[in-house]
Amino acid sequence: MDNQKFSIIDRIRSFKYAFNGLKLFFMNDHNGRVHLFAAIVAIGLSFYLKISNLEWIAILSVISAVFVAEIINSAIEKLADVVSPDYHPKIKVVKDLAAAAVLVAAFLAVAVGAIVFIPKLFL
Repeated sequence: MDNQKFSIIDRIRSFKYAFNGLKLFFMNDHNGRVHLFAAIVAIGLSFYLKISNLEWIAILSVISAVFVAEIINSAIEKLADVVSPDYHPKIKVVKDLAAAAVLVAAFLAVAVGAIVFIPKLFL
């Protein structure tokens, strides 16, 4: 166990690393920018349609789930590329599984978006 004393400065500094990770993600990951665009559209539509508080919770939750899945997927891919720069069938399985997590989160986001937005747009 780490017996280092608690430091508020170290905790604040850790936010700097996290924000740098977000910056790197959005600057270097094409899919991250695609998801950011989709999130901006969904949030804009949410404001325009004046969705309820519970609908906001649902929309923001699935947006966050997609970002979390995509960030973890990117981290796994980058780590896998360092561990095995050449093709390796087991690394391919790991990468495919991480990509599948993003796909599941994206399908959930589309389903929630449809449940929230379709009745307001077309009914």
